[in-house]
Amino acid sequence: MPSTERDPLLASTASTPTTSTTTSTRRQPPRNRDMYWTLACLYGASAVGLGAFGAHGLKKTISDPARLANWATAAHYQLAHSAALLVAAQAQNQNQSPVACALFSAGIAAFSGSLYLLVLNPARFRFLGPVTPLGGLCCAS
Repeated sequence: MPSTERDPLLASTASTPTTSTTTSTRRQPPRNRDMYWTLACLYGASAVGLGAFGAHGLKKTISDPARLANWATAAHYQLAHSAALLVAAQAQNQNQSPVACALFSAGIAAFSGSLYLLVLNPARFRFLGPVTPLGGLCCAS
């Protein structure tokens, strides 16, 4: 017997009720990946802005070239590691590196953040000096 367009693909029987499932069998990405993806984008965008501020705005207030170089280093490493965080977030989606995203996020904040603050006011934020290498260690892990 030929089928018509109205015939269902699978015939239902009286013993099996017909239910329509709207859930997809495709695996949904974890929320953490989306959070780290967004965080990496924010880190990258702020690195570009802070780098531009260091190159143009800080030259008027800070005359020490070593401090300006530290600012440029902080912006450079923040930008590079935000790209690495994007890769780690994608790998976390495939359950390959669940800890890497947290380490990259903490490392970026500790390394670049401490350098930015030390450049702006070295006397006030002197206690952050030991935090900088710990942030670098988190990013290297």
